[in-house]
Amino acid sequence: MSNSDSKNQQQNTDKKMGFNATWSMAVGGMVGGGIFSVLGVIISTAAEWAWLSFIIAGVIALISAHSYAQLSITYEKSGGAFTFLSEATHEKIATSLSWILILGYILTISVYAFTFGHYVANVVNLGDWLPRVLAFAIIFGLALINFRGIGDSSNVEIITVWGKLFVLLGLAIFGLSQWDMPQLTKGIEPKPWHTAIIGAATIFMAYEGFQLLSYDYDDMKNPKKTLPKATISAVIAVIGIYVLVSLGATMLVGADVLIEKKEVALALAGKQALGTTGLILVTIAAAFSTGSAINATLFSTGRLVETVAQNKDLPSFLAKENKSKVPFYAISILAALAILLAVIGSLDSLVEAASLIFLITFGIVNYLAFKKKVKYHWFCLLGSISCLAAILISSYRQFQENPIPSSIVWGIIILIFITSPYLSKKIKQ
Repeated sequence: MSNSDSKNQQQNTDKKMGFNATWSMAVGGMVGGGIFSVLGVIISTAAEWAWLSFIIAGVIALISAHSYAQLSITYEKSGGAFTFLSEATHEKIATSLSWILILGYILTISVYAFTFGHYVANVVNLGDWLPRVLAFAIIFGLALINFRGIGDSSNVEIITVWGKLFVLLGLAIFGLSQWDMPQLTKGIEPKPWHTAIIGAATIFMAYEGFQLLSYDYDDMKNPKKTLPKATISAVIAVIGIYVLVSLGATMLVGADVLIEKKEVALALAGKQALGTTGLILVTIAAAFSTGSAINATLFSTGRLVETVAQNKDLPSFLAKENKSKVPFYAISILAALAILLAVIGSLDSLVEAASLIFLITFGIVNYLAFKKKVKYHWFCLLGSISCLAAILISSYRQFQENPIPSSIVWGIIILIFITSPYLSKKIKQ
């Protein structure tokens, strides 16, 4: 190998994500869709057992993280569930699931943008129009950053993740230092412990971020070691963060306030803790958190769309890259659709629809990992069964409380499974 080739190879390696960037990408994807977006939603469902909901959902996510990491190592390819199923010769299911996953990611990006817009607008308070404008701006801006490539994207991730974790843990510790048990049910009816199971199913999208790493396998340094360590440690860290912050924030303002002002729940807790300074700090953390989640999801979903298009299960133009080796058209369309949903959607419906999609995906991946007999494959079977139970619980609750949106979501999912193999075949012709 010439000195020039050796130098180019080293430069390409240097541009890839190490453990810090990989871990940050996973945490950023999870926390941005978690504590800032769903805290009020989960407390309204599980009340004083909200913390247990985060643990139950986290355990399922931890098993799923193991399945994703082991399957990625087995096939040594980027692409996540789509690649796993394709390599296992389940191509029709792979096509259907990839389309459903892309929808799920568009929903989650819209949730992150919705949350970003409301937190920032809460500080300046210029009218109801501002959150939607800010949602548009953050997606558009981070899409431009993604167009520049992996180096800029991963650097943004590291900075935003560590900034928000500092603020979140500080808020949690301050709230827990003022422990007052009645705050857990202030202004609401206490609920039995089993509502924590319902809550876990409802907000499962709070843990979806780790599996974005399976789309970036080719962009990691030493992925066989980096991916398992980063995914497992990221999920464990996020479980701890969710539990601490949910309890700490409730101690500060009470359950009723977090439910009533669910779009900006933690901002109110920050204001209660440190006045205007606390409000600003939490708002900055929320902006960092949701921003990093949008960034991570756009980047990784763009890679997913590119992979599916290269397999001719989506139009080929979606696989075209710009000069920075980024799938320009894929990211552009993802960003546009997410902007539309963020502008017209509501928090509860978006969160519940996305959670359902990721439960379906994780259940399938866990079962595939069990069938492939990866390391500790019996845990993978447990994860698959848990996902199925959560799907049934979540769907039952949603059909009871929101029958029309639930019917629409399930209708779309069923329609995709029925029509995507036919449409894929037409594209390949």
